[in-house]
Amino acid sequence: MTSSDNDEKDSIYGALVVLGYNGSLPDGGELKRRHRSSYILRKKGSPSGVQPYKLHLASSNTGMQIVNSEAHSVSYTLSRGNAVVVEYSRDPTTDMFQIGRSADSKIDFIVMDTVPGNKRAEVNQETQKSTISRYSCRIVVDRSPPHTARVFAAGFDKSSNIFLGEKAPKWQNEENMMDGLTTNGVLLMNPKGGPSCQPTIWREISVCGNVYGLRKTRSTTERGKTVEDESNVLLDGSLIDLCGAVLLWRSAEALKEMATLETIDKMREGLNASRPQCPVGLTTLRFPSQLEQPGSSVASAQPYVYLKCGHVHGLHTWNSPERNAADKRTCPVCLQASSYVPLSLGREPAFYQGKPAATHAFVPCGHVCSEETVRYEFKQSSPQFVAQSTDL
Repeated sequence: MTSSDNDEKDSIYGALVVLGYNGSLPDGGELKRRHRSSYILRKKGSPSGVQPYKLHLASSNTGMQIVNSEAHSVSYTLSRGNAVVVEYSRDPTTDMFQIGRSADSKIDFIVMDTVPGNKRAEVNQETQKSTISRYSCRIVVDRSPPHTARVFAAGFDKSSNIFLGEKAPKWQNEENMMDGLTTNGVLLMNPKGGPSCQPTIWREISVCGNVYGLRKTRSTTERGKTVEDESNVLLDGSLIDLCGAVLLWRSAEALKEMATLETIDKMREGLNASRPQCPVGLTTLRFPSQLEQPGSSVASAQPYVYLKCGHVHGLHTWNSPERNAADKRTCPVCLQASSYVPLSLGREPAFYQGKPAATHAFVPCGHVCSEETVRYEFKQSSPQFVAQSTDL
């Protein structure tokens, strides 16, 4: 390994991965560089972080005029046209990364709504109805080791301003600075002891990075109770809920030990080399590579699984007069009726726990991972996302 390789790895702070995608977005479009299923946070050429500096009292007519036009600021609108503006100054010790739905150049990582089945085309037609904020949150990372990363609600817009309207929850904190919550909130769940440990409960993060219990409803104007013994520091395996998409944080240390696309593809090749067969049709089954298009000779041999019993076959139409109905397939081995879905390899390395292995599949999507991976994700998820062993 060369010194340049080491320098590049040392410049990585961590990675954010959007839950709901198998390694890539269906279509990143013109913004593909920033609109991705995952994003690597790297040390910037010059510090980009900011920190609270001065508080100003002003009316709605003059509030922004008293602040340096080149400075960042957070505007808190109070009643009767009054406002409090907190001016931010440059922080030479940190880098700031912004996340949101906006395509504005201020956003480092563009995140859109995630719905089951990657129905992105439907979502794009209704972007005005999205519950994800255009400037959802920001992550601030210390430039010096150990590169601690913290999450804050809301991001600065193209005018370098965060604006909290009159209906947004806001208050003065212990440092005599203003603080507040965004409309739909930014939630954080930190695992205790790392990603292989039991999950904890969700908390809400404020604009200043303080931790609170959840509100009674997502957008109510009354904040939750202050949580004194927890922080907004991101741990390996932390989940960030943006009300429409959930992000997984993987630390720089975890990225060094994580599986790669190459090791996942070697697992696929090894699985195909074992020549698994359909027990009825006696055809050889194969997992297609990413380069093989649907309908090709190899892709047509893709294995399918009956979700109830876990028996794996090739694609067939026997004993299924209503083969387009979700639960009308009958397994020819055990005669149980259940959904019949294609098996696909998990291609996002950040989701793997331990070494890649093809032993279990998620229900109901049929993505294949290791037993360690699906059992961990089962602990994090609701009961309908269960793991099923396969007979490959």
